[in-house]
Amino acid sequence: MKFKVEVTLLILAIALFIAATFFYSYQSATGTLTLSISESITYPYRTLAFGFVGVGSLSMICASISYQKKTKHLITQTV
Repeated sequence: MKFKVEVTLLILAIALFIAATFFYSYQSATGTLTLSISESITYPYRTLAFGFVGVGSLSMICASISYQKKTKHLITQTV
């Protein structure tokens, strides 16, 4: 991959982690009124947050592996 693609993947991962933090901690207004409502209703976007974390992790791993291979290839060429 090119450097711009790697940086874009890392920025995408950071943005997804930020969005996941918001969605994971979002609490609906109806959840604060009663204590007997289940957690899935209280935190309606929690599964979406897990998806964002998964996609962000995959993009970060792809960019890291690509950068590591590129760096390793450059080091072996100079030695």
